[in-house]
Amino acid sequence: MSIVVDVSAAVNGRAGLGRYAAALAAALEQERPGSIRLFANEGVAKGILSLPPGVPVRTIRLGYKPWRMAVWLGQLAGVGFNPLVGDASLYHATEHLLMPLRHIPTVLTVHDLIYHLFPQHHKRLNYWYLNAAMPLFVRRAGHIITISECAKEDLIRLYDVPPEKVSVIYEAAAPHFRPQSAEQVGEVSARYRLPERYLLAVGTIEPRKNLARLVEALAILRRDDPDLALVVVGAKGWLYEGFFEAIEQHEQQQAVILPGYIPDDDLPAVYAGAAAAVTASLYEGFGLPVLEAMACGAPVACSATSSLGEIAGDAAMTFDPENAEIIAWVLRRLLSDVALSEALRRKGFVRATEFSWERAARETWAVYDRLSHKL
Repeated sequence: MSIVVDVSAAVNGRAGLGRYAAALAAALEQERPGSIRLFANEGVAKGILSLPPGVPVRTIRLGYKPWRMAVWLGQLAGVGFNPLVGDASLYHATEHLLMPLRHIPTVLTVHDLIYHLFPQHHKRLNYWYLNAAMPLFVRRAGHIITISECAKEDLIRLYDVPPEKVSVIYEAAAPHFRPQSAEQVGEVSARYRLPERYLLAVGTIEPRKNLARLVEALAILRRDDPDLALVVVGAKGWLYEGFFEAIEQHEQQQAVILPGYIPDDDLPAVYAGAAAAVTASLYEGFGLPVLEAMACGAPVACSATSSLGEIAGDAAMTFDPENAEIIAWVLRRLLSDVALSEALRRKGFVRATEFSWERAARETWAVYDRLSHKL
């Protein structure tokens, strides 16, 4: 069996989708060495996330938007892109873009349906494309993987997908997300000029991440805790103006630290140095920063909505993400109660170990095997 895994998201560094593609490819190769090949569209910036060494990669060079249009039009026209994957026995699309292929079984990972649930949080062109193309991709895929039960339920409810066509396979924190020494934390904190006490939010700056409301909660907390800061690790995404307007409105210019993108080698120390890690998103298909923070020993507070409560279990404090007063109350309790914070650290370590890329690879290979045997 020769599996082609599309890792374009990893090559082009598209945040959580890129992490998923790179980590899954590495785990698949480790589980069955020599059984996978990689495909990538090098339309943006090559090599943002590392790929498993020694695995063959076939590439094309086309801008992201032209490639998306070509894939969709190819699906509509029934044109097979088979020469791009060679003699593959199965093709796995790890982001929301299913290449049209003839006589080759396909697997599609659907991370979320946020464009459908929160259209106001997407650029108009992106919303239009996904709303038009995704129903076709979902219908054409031989099997679908979702990364949470929440995402599976959304897919079944919104697109009437048969439950037996969907498998839930969880992501995990990468192995290098682990506790850090005081020296490592101090060195990385100095490098990025991080404050002594900070809340940490990791993710692309976009409306769904609910960062504007987190800034409001920070302003409430700082009335009694003026030394507290908020560090937001992540690049600007889209429709981010509201976040910066909230910083101005609540006069938190000195308290919100924006180091931008931080390399994966340094990120564990940033997690470990946080007084608490916060994921205040309105919706997440999985919420990988929750597990990354737990694996590094940071106490976690997160939204109770979508997949976040599912992933966090009882190892985090949860809140209603649409109420800044409640967010502040939960964070104040977490920051002031040392026993609670330590209990969550311990529970977080245990919870993070319940997810692994080795398990994800085994379960993904099982999907490949079942789909291949049906033909």
